[in-house]
Order: sequence, then structure tokens, then C-alpha cells
Amino acid sequence: MRLHNMFKKTGEKITSIHSRNRRKPEAPEGILKKCNKCGAAILTDEVINGKYICPKCHGYFRIPAYKRIELVTDAGSFEEWDAKIDEGERPENPLDFRGYTEKVKALRVKTGLDEAVVTGKATICGYPVVIGVCDGRFMMASMGHAVGEKITRAVERATEERLPVVLFTCSGGARMQEGIISLMQMAKTSAALKRHSDAGFLYIPVLTDPTTGGVTASFAMLGDIILAEPGALIGFAGPRVIEQTIGQKLPEGFQRAEFLLEHGFVDRIVTRDEMKEVLGQILKMHTVTDKKKEDCPEKKKENRKNISAVKENVSAWERVLKSREKERPVGKDYIDRLFTDFVELHGDRYYKDDPAVVGGIAYFHGKAVTVIAQCKGKTTKENLERNFAMPSPEGYRKALRLMKQAEKFQRPVICFVDTPGAFCGMEAEERGQGEAIARNLYEMSALKVPVLSIVIGEGGSGGALALAVADEVWMMENAVYSVLSPEGFASILWKDSKRASEAAGVMRLTAADLKELKMIEEIIREPEVYREDTMVPVLCELEEKMEHFLEQYGSLSEKQLTDRRYDRFRRM
Repeated sequence: MRLHNMFKKTGEKITSIHSRNRRKPEAPEGILKKCNKCGAAILTDEVINGKYICPKCHGYFRIPAYKRIELVTDAGSFEEWDAKIDEGERPENPLDFRGYTEKVKALRVKTGLDEAVVTGKATICGYPVVIGVCDGRFMMASMGHAVGEKITRAVERATEERLPVVLFTCSGGARMQEGIISLMQMAKTSAALKRHSDAGFLYIPVLTDPTTGGVTASFAMLGDIILAEPGALIGFAGPRVIEQTIGQKLPEGFQRAEFLLEHGFVDRIVTRDEMKEVLGQILKMHTVTDKKKEDCPEKKKENRKNISAVKENVSAWERVLKSREKERPVGKDYIDRLFTDFVELHGDRYYKDDPAVVGGIAYFHGKAVTVIAQCKGKTTKENLERNFAMPSPEGYRKALRLMKQAEKFQRPVICFVDTPGAFCGMEAEERGQGEAIARNLYEMSALKVPVLSIVIGEGGSGGALALAVADEVWMMENAVYSVLSPEGFASILWKDSKRASEAAGVMRLTAADLKELKMIEEIIREPEVYREDTMVPVLCELEEKMEHFLEQYGSLSEKQLTDRRYDRFRRM
């Protein structure tokens, strides 16, 4: 074998869908391939059989469209749509750009593709879906008229057939050779997705390397749930363009999938090994009820023997201190123990993902629900990462995004409230902390699905209320809920924060106080020592009450639901 042929790429005409599935484009004639990420010499067959992943550095190679479909859909389920768009239905070369027609023809021969995207219908883990996959071998999957038309037709047909859409993006953006016609595909695909969304159907884009330009600025970023492959380059302007514009080198990892996850634009990074399973889980949660009903870990009566009646001889300040205890269960503990199959979703789609707020989709007794929790940490490190459960504007905006998503898919919303208050910092004010809280109050008041909020620890001021405009609000026995902290109350009104314990007694912030004031509906009893390992009796009581709540409010019409919620706050 000659060395100059070792890393040579080859092209071979593909004559049928079966040969497409067997064919592995971009594999060289030789047995070795050079990884363009780590530079290591690797066995071609090992890469192909390993889902196009480098066995040395675990970097991802681009996958041909038909191979991608084979990896994520059920065997034999794929039915291709619009394999070839008639010449009369599209402008072949609208700018009469020299060499463009010949290049397209040559790529059709080389790749066996008619254009840069393959669309059709298939099943993933048994759930029917419309799927589209961009193929970077065809002009870097740039979006011209044919690509825009195929995607639009697929989305329109998905709307007609009442099916979810999954699109794997891989594109350099608009196809320059088609000028303004290419630009208009951004609007066309976006408009089709808007109709699909308004009809109440699920759209999942999966962002792969690279997703840039006009594709990023249209169908790639419009998903209900946005997934991405590890390390994928994702952005509007390309890195070189940005560097030339600003005159400096970009930092390591800029515009990669992990960067977008941190900045709130991606829900989850999913490896190729888990992609089919994750897609199947998400599709299931938007398709059917899980028939498995989760029972309480042990018999309810037995578990409740350690819980006595609500204790009345505990001072307000003692309850404040109990609500702040380090060993007290946090929001994530309730999510992990009350729900099954939790899929965490990230980001506000504007600026950042806020770890102080955890949210996603899960099952409660077989019913899909949206769960949102303000989460403290259990260690100093975790508390620093979660900012001691003091949300920034992006935390509230993430919560609202998930609530609106729940409304679209008719899922109940369950919130766990535990915060000293909204984060007070210069950057929070710059990004509109007050507006973010106000918007949540405004939108939650009219959500057309049942909303339950449970104060599990500290309910600090507007930062807590922003997750508690609900049909019912419950409190743990030793939780507190107030206009601000006792320390703040004493400092403002008495100019002496040391009188916090006295302030706690004046403020009427305990669960019993608020039940008497008709601010809350239920008090959930706690064991004498309430930790993660003593949660079982509390969980049993919560399960029983939550199931009753969902049955009661799930039977109401949208108008009855929103009218009752409005009346609840109107009486206060």
C-alpha cells in the first residue's frame, strides 16, 4: 500500500438504499485513517463500526445521512419522502452561477444523494416520527431551495399526519450560489415549524457538527427540546469570521455544544450511543401514558407511624432555623423520589442555564408532568454551583419556558420552592431580575394546565412567589414563606438585624400561620428529624395528596382552571 494513498478519500456511486446503508462514505481505500482531531492513525473499520467515533480521542466524525437514519430508527421502518424533487419544481441555478450546475451533478454521482437532506417517516423505539437528516458531503449541507423545500414538505406532512419531527442538522448555512432564494428558505422552514407547533406537535432538532449560519438562524434553534452531539460547532457566524471581525483569537470551546448548553440554548448533550434511547424516551413522554403506577416504597400506614400531628409548640424562629438546616432534603431529592424517568432540560434560550433552578419532564404515577425545583446544594461546592438556590433572571426564564412547554403539551406543572430569595447582584439587575419575576407571575396566572407549588424549605419573597402562582400552594411543616427574611425585616423596620428571632414571630411566616390566613391549602407533616433518609413517610403523604390534586384539577376545563386560580389570588 502506497503511503500517499493511505489517507485518500474516495467516492463511489450508490445505486440503492441498501447499498447506501452498507456504504461508508469518507472511508479511505486503505485500512488506516488519520483522525482530523487528534492526528492519530486509526483503523477505518473500527471507526465505521464504532458509529464514526475516533477510538483514540473519542472525537466525532460526520455521519452520512442514511447511516444516521440506520443508527437512530427502528430496522426497516424508514420510508423516504421526496427522494427527488422534479427539476420543474425548483430553480436549478437561479443566479446562473458558473460551475454550480456541474458541481451539483457531480455531487449527485459521488454521494448518491439528490440533495443535502434526506427526509421521511420512521419509528424510533416504536414511536412514529418524521425525520430529516442533513448530509455534510453534499455542499456542506448548505440550504438552497431544494433543502428548504424538502424540510418544509416534511414538516407540513408531519402536521397533516399529526406526527412529531426530528431533524438532524449539519450545515454551513445558506447556499451562496442561490442568493436571495437561499435566504428565503430560512423564513419558509420557520413558518412551517410555527404551524406545526401551533397545532400542538413536538419538534426536536439534534445539532451536529457543524451547525452554522442560516440553518442555526432558522430551523435548528426552534425546537421544543434541543439536543446536541458532544463537541459540535454551533453558531450563527463562523469562528474565522468572528475572529476577523473582533481582531482576536476566540477562547477554547467557544461555540461548541458545551458552550451552548452553559449559555442556555441547548437542553441536553447526547452521545451517539444513547441518542436513540433518549429520543425514544422523549417521544414516549409526548405520546402515551406510562401504565406503570409507582406505589409508595412501603405501606402508607406503616411509614406514617413516625409522623405525629403538626407540632404547635415550636417557635417561628425555630422553624426558620429548621427550614435552613443543611441536612434537610433539597428540591432534587423530591424529584428523584417522587417521579420516574426524569429528563432534565436546560436553558432559558436567551443567555444562560441557571443551576439554581432544575426542571424537566417526568412521570408521576404514569402521567407525564413538568417538574421544576429551586435547588440548594448539599455541600459547599454544590451550593456555590447552585448559588445557594438564589435564581438569576435566566433561572426564572427557564422555569417559564418549561411551563409554557407544559401548557402546549397539556402537562400539569409541579414546582418545589426553596430559596432565600432571588439573587441580588449587579449582573442580575443588568439582565432584568424584576422583569423576569414579573413575567412569571403574569404568565403563571393564566396557564391552562394544573399548577401545584410546594414550599419545602425557605420561601423567600418574590423569588419564591415566581414559582408559586398556583392552583394550590402547600408547605412542609417546618417551611417558611414571607415577604423577606426575618433578618431583613428587622434591619429595615427596626434598624437591627439581631432582632431577627423577634421579627419571625411578628411576620406570621410559618405554615400554620399561612394556613390560618388562607394563603396556603395544605401542611405536610414532617418527622422530628427530617433528612434524606427519613423522607419515606413524607413522600407517601405527598404522593397521596398529589394524586388527588391531579385528579381534581385535571378534570376542570381550561376556563374553570384559570378562573379558579384568578379568584384564589383575587381574595387575598
